[in-house]
Amino acid sequence: MRLLQGPLFEDLFRTFEHSAFHLEVEDTYDTPEESEPFRKFMAGEPDDFAWHEEWLDLMRVTTRSGKSVERVRVVSVPHVDYTRWGLTVAPLNIAAGEDIRWLPRNRINGSDITADDFWLFDRSRVVFTAFTSDGAFAGGVETRDPVIVKRCIHVRDDLWSRAIPHADYAAG
Repeated sequence: MRLLQGPLFEDLFRTFEHSAFHLEVEDTYDTPEESEPFRKFMAGEPDDFAWHEEWLDLMRVTTRSGKSVERVRVVSVPHVDYTRWGLTVAPLNIAAGEDIRWLPRNRINGSDITADDFWLFDRSRVVFTAFTSDGAFAGGVETRDPVIVKRCIHVRDDLWSRAIPHADYAAG
């Protein structure tokens, strides 16, 4: 395993060949770069989403080149404030080319999921997301171990088939 930070982590999205899948299992992420936008959401203040543009630009370039980027967010119901905020930000990611689905925890029904968030690239490489003790994104921990990759493929396939597309979930 190796830690990928900064440009090395970002290069994952420029170098994968076909597909990237992200599993998010936490109800709340307390990352410093999101604290002000989240505060604005909670206060009912407008947000220009400039803080999100670098990611959205990367997703536009990635998906326009024919690659797929998918995301499943496992969430508790009733929603915490962070999930409500995520539901308002998700359309920006979707417009940039991501396919986002939501999976309420009560619909997992004993599914075998991982305890950690991860990215699965081309069904051959797993990158677990790592955070510092204060919540800041620290990078990704990469592995190509076939046992770990196989397990994450299984988790992805199971949860993706159960998850609800964003438009349907937001409408319900």
